[in-house]
Amino acid sequence: MNETTERSSFLQMSQDAEDDRIASSRLPIALWIILVTIVTVAMQTLLGPLLVPSLFFVGLMAAHIQLYWRVSRLIQVSRVLYLFLQAGLIFGSAALMPDGLPVILIGLIPVLIGQTVAILFEPKKVVFFAFFLYFLFCLVTLWIKDAKDLALFIPLLFLMIVVVMAYALLYYRQVNARVRTQTFLRDLELTHQKVEELTLANERQRMARDLHDTLAQGQAGLIMQLEAMDAYLSRGNIQRAHEIVLTSMGQARQTLGDARKAIDDLRTRATPVFDFNEAVQDQLQRFRIATGVQIQLELQVRSALTGFTMEHVLHILSETLMNVARHAHADQVHISIIEISGSLQMVIKDNGRGFNTATIGKKTGHYGLIGIYERARLIGGQIQVESSDAGTCITLSIPF
Repeated sequence: MNETTERSSFLQMSQDAEDDRIASSRLPIALWIILVTIVTVAMQTLLGPLLVPSLFFVGLMAAHIQLYWRVSRLIQVSRVLYLFLQAGLIFGSAALMPDGLPVILIGLIPVLIGQTVAILFEPKKVVFFAFFLYFLFCLVTLWIKDAKDLALFIPLLFLMIVVVMAYALLYYRQVNARVRTQTFLRDLELTHQKVEELTLANERQRMARDLHDTLAQGQAGLIMQLEAMDAYLSRGNIQRAHEIVLTSMGQARQTLGDARKAIDDLRTRATPVFDFNEAVQDQLQRFRIATGVQIQLELQVRSALTGFTMEHVLHILSETLMNVARHAHADQVHISIIEISGSLQMVIKDNGRGFNTATIGKKTGHYGLIGIYERARLIGGQIQVESSDAGTCITLSIPF
């Protein structure tokens, strides 16, 4: 997942969290508005029935509920416009029902102020909007009622605002806590998915390396030995051909053993235990018999290597020698495996025809050098490949 996708996902989760926080109060607010509507209509009917204004009032309350119900979409267009629309509906409905004005204003203004906590976020904006509604409340009350009623309604409104604001703060804190928990769970799920994807990718790469370095290399070695045996048989050198047959049988057994170790490794992740110097000598001996290429070896390793490191180093050596036999057409190989300044350095140099290093990893079906780079990275080492018409030199450096 790239950075743009992650940012888009984060913004989407943030938007979803905000929508959840705001929309979670829709149902209780709708029920409260319905209750205020019923009480207002009942009070107006008892004190002075107004049929047409009552119908308009019910329509405005229905629109009021609709705005609350679609709050998540509307505030994406404009938060301020949404709040002023709601305020207009409240005061407009109060003008239609003069005898129910106290119920409407005292019942609905605190609710709208409470919702501004989740919409505006900033305390200064919430306080400013609350004072604005309070100012309109005073003007409308003086216009429809009188100063005596205003003196009575102001304490009631103030008390309702305090109660609703306290409830709103507590309610939205609980909602925020739930939203944060859901966000953390989503992040954890995304992280878990990434870990699974990376684990599967690493396992596929490891399986590809193991198959290449066991079965593929073993089969390639057997083919080279069979080709050499065929050449000796063509020349009538039966004794030498017989020796190669015996070597090929040992090579086949070794390949089978390597394949079984790879399978065991996939099942148990156990690292085989072996002597590094003997393993190097044995590998070079098989290569010398199979190809007839002269090998000069300098082997000076006294420090202990972990089984994990030895396994990868030997695979790198095997793959490099296989490339020498199959592609370089060299007749001499110089191998140096020594300790230098707290690190293990392995240099494999041949006198073959070389190749273009810019093509590494770009040719389909050629994965040997890719596996070498991957193995070096896994053991914290560095690979340097240099090639020309005079031959190829591959240097592996691994810190102890």
